Amino acid sequence: MEWPILWRSCAVDAAPPMPSETLTLRHVTKRFGGVTAVSDVSFDIPPGRITGLIGPNGAGKSTLVNMIAGVLTLSEGDIRLGSRLLSQAPAFEVARSGIARTFQNIRLLAEASVLDNVLVGFHRLERASLASHLLGLPASWRETRDLRARARDLLNRFGMQRYAEYPAGGLSYGHQRRVEMMRALATQPRLLMLDEPVAGMNDVEAAELGDIFASLARDGMAVLLIEHNVPFVMRLCAEINVLDTGRLIASGPPGTVMRDPAVIAAYLGTG
Repeated sequence: MEWPILWRSCAVDAAPPMPSETLTLRHVTKRFGGVTAVSDVSFDIPPGRITGLIGPNGAGKSTLVNMIAGVLTLSEGDIRLGSRLLSQAPAFEVARSGIARTFQNIRLLAEASVLDNVLVGFHRLERASLASHLLGLPASWRETRDLRARARDLLNRFGMQRYAEYPAGGLSYGHQRRVEMMRALATQPRLLMLDEPVAGMNDVEAAELGDIFASLARDGMAVLLIEHNVPFVMRLCAEINVLDTGRLIASGPPGTVMRDPAVIAAYLGTG
């Protein structure tokens, strides 16, 4: 079943590839009433490398990611992408600025094909008008052909081309994860936030995705990897940031961070 693309918005200029920029977090804090979920967190996510964010359950990782994505507003501090201040920007403005994310819980159009799920991510690149799509004008067909070609390029990159016409909801968990990542990449982001992307996968599946993430960084993208799989994070990340009870307790190269007594205590206890 091929889903229609008539939901596309009125004419906008096609978005050019976004230049790489560093995301900076400075003294980021979030309070819920009298509870401080994230306290005074500062670090950078530069282009061209994978930056890790780890911590035990309840450390504040999801809250921090939701603040970056504009789902939650900051109580204090600043978040900037390059020179653009995003601290109080709503989620749609954050997405428009070039930040894309995946979720812990997969969110797909289950009955739509894999290809159509990926096409949803290209909405920012559309320029043909709604009338053009309704009337089936040449501009609409050319744009549709171009976006489908781009979507198939992503399918090839993720080794998913043979599943292009499969209903996304009928895929295995690992393949559904790939569809979600492809949809995020279709927005041509400056920064891609991967929230537990290899949860539930075996080592082979995780390694394959790790190679893709590394290639994205080599292409100049900024990648934030949030994961419980610490060996996976250590293999991929140039820098790891560790949260515990909402505070940043360590930042630095993987080897240095994992030898830090505070990190060892957070994961293993002080006993």
